[in-house]
Amino acid sequence: MTSTAQLARAGRRGRAVRRRERAAWLFLTPSLLTIAVFMVWPMLQSAYLSFMDYDRIQPARWVGLDNYTELLHDPAVRNALGNTALYAVVVTPVTVGLALALAMFLNRAVFARGFVRTAVFLPFIVSLAIVAIAWSFLLDPTIGLLSSWLDNIGLVSEQGWLSDPDLAMPTVMAVGVWKNVGFYMVMYLAGLQSIPTELYEAAQLDGTNAWTRFWNVTWPLLSNQTMLISIMAAIATVQAFDQIYVMTHGGPYFTTETLVMLVYRVGFDELRLGYGSAISWVLLLLVFALSMFQFGYVRKRAVTY
Repeated sequence: MTSTAQLARAGRRGRAVRRRERAAWLFLTPSLLTIAVFMVWPMLQSAYLSFMDYDRIQPARWVGLDNYTELLHDPAVRNALGNTALYAVVVTPVTVGLALALAMFLNRAVFARGFVRTAVFLPFIVSLAIVAIAWSFLLDPTIGLLSSWLDNIGLVSEQGWLSDPDLAMPTVMAVGVWKNVGFYMVMYLAGLQSIPTELYEAAQLDGTNAWTRFWNVTWPLLSNQTMLISIMAAIATVQAFDQIYVMTHGGPYFTTETLVMLVYRVGFDELRLGYGSAISWVLLLLVFALSMFQFGYVRKRAVTY
């Protein structure tokens, strides 16, 4: 009797588990279908087109690896890759460092802390295209308010901040930092508030100063947040498109044309969809390699407490 009852209970538990699994799959199905239709299928199409010569006018023609061979010798690809690397190398650490500094400052009891937190975070929830349009007007050399203020303090650009080949890239970099720093600041604030206060109290009893406490307590315990934020920031900078397209269209003289801008220009302006797909897959592999490197590097320094 005992074994029969145990088998009956095990059968009921098994049926309950299977019901929960079916319910879970039913809830996941809409999201999985959306991902399959709008992400997986376009990626497979792009991979197929990268081996084709296709312009939406003539029938697609198989060219094998010709598109990938061409991009290895294309000066436009080298220029876009250099601009993308410059943008990522500058914007990523600046954004992460500034977000950490703001989080450290606003984690204390300062005047109007809630208002300042909201003001810093607010740009992140605004559409990047709208933000770029606003900055374009602010920096306009004839009617721009910010451009006028900069002129008054001696920072003059006769061509305009977005038309000067030497200033266009730093300008779009500044907009990119301003747009995203609030989001990463909030993530760091969550990490700071999860650190046990007993650790700081123990460090103070040992007579340590603020820098020592940061370097030996705060920074190691923020390694998990830093890993996630660094990966997210790096991916966002490598894929920079919106503000560059709106503010400079990749100019002047292609000085702000990133890989994503190049994919757009080749694919939609020149209608070389096969070649644009090949460039997009190079970008995808670059993002994947960068993410894996950052994940592997930071994971070894992750801290559990």
